[in-house]
Amino acid sequence: MGKITFITGGARSGKSDHAERMAEKYRDVAYIATAVVTDDEMKLRIERHRKQRPPMWKTYEAPYDIARIIQESSHEAYLVDCITVYITNLLLCEKADWESGVLGSAEQKYLEKSVEQKIGEMLSAMEENPARFIVVSNEVGMGLVPEYALGRIFRDLAGRANRRIAEKAEEAYFSVSGILIPLKKMQEEL
Repeated sequence: MGKITFITGGARSGKSDHAERMAEKYRDVAYIATAVVTDDEMKLRIERHRKQRPPMWKTYEAPYDIARIIQESSHEAYLVDCITVYITNLLLCEKADWESGVLGSAEQKYLEKSVEQKIGEMLSAMEENPARFIVVSNEVGMGLVPEYALGRIFRDLAGRANRRIAEKAEEAYFSVSGILIPLKKMQEEL
């Protein structure tokens, strides 16, 4: 059974830096990247992340199926960065009418079910793999309610995904201004 360390926090709070330092303790690390190049800014962000990672880490691009990478590979540790980007990818690949700002309840339920299924598949793959998993995700539920349907659905799905991952995690942390605050520690440390 895999062991999960979960790190959440706001934008630029140091989540990825902390996760990478944790992963450096392992000799065989797989980095599961979820970002997709959508514009020049994202391209630069991805390049910056690649350069700061140790060159011996194996990088997998998994914008739509994290579980498959975990099931088809074998590493001592996996760093998954980032769940909220993953959720964004899953939502945007669907043919929903995001421009209108309104979704029907059946369409919304379908989107929620499909994303929640992918998160469940990822967690099942982690449970079946004996590796250490370090999972990074943004905390997006501490602000205003988004004005548009896409923002509200994203916020709700990210919140539920973060909660599910934290429940399965052995340890969970909140990153604020570069400071890692423990939320849930391993039993032997309690």
